Amino acid sequence: MLVVGSIVLRVTDLARQVRFWSAALDYEARTPSDDDFVLLRPRRGRPGPNVSLDVAPAERALPPRIHLDLYADDQRAEVRRLVALGAQEVPWRHRPADADYVILQDPEGNRFCVVDGGDRRAPA
Repeated sequence: MLVVGSIVLRVTDLARQVRFWSAALDYEARTPSDDDFVLLRPRRGRPGPNVSLDVAPAERALPPRIHLDLYADDQRAEVRRLVALGAQEVPWRHRPADADYVILQDPEGNRFCVVDGGDRRAPA
């Protein structure tokens, strides 16, 4: 049986991305960490996969081949919080009017969606 252990994002400015994703997800860095790789993990008692930040050149593809869907109980508040941390909203002309997601990108352009979780939860 396989389990998703970590989602790896390619980054350029490791320190900035560690600050953003740690604050965005309320994660902490596993220590010790390297100069070119940091594994972020949920704080004790919180569920979720690790997010690893890897300093490596990577060509940006749009639309990205893969992205994170982050579920939020209060989508508007989370989008405001993430934008205050340095995320930017990404307009998309094909987004349906009744979409339950907002597309954002982190400070380096890695895209992710904030989904209105309401009573729904990501599958266990």
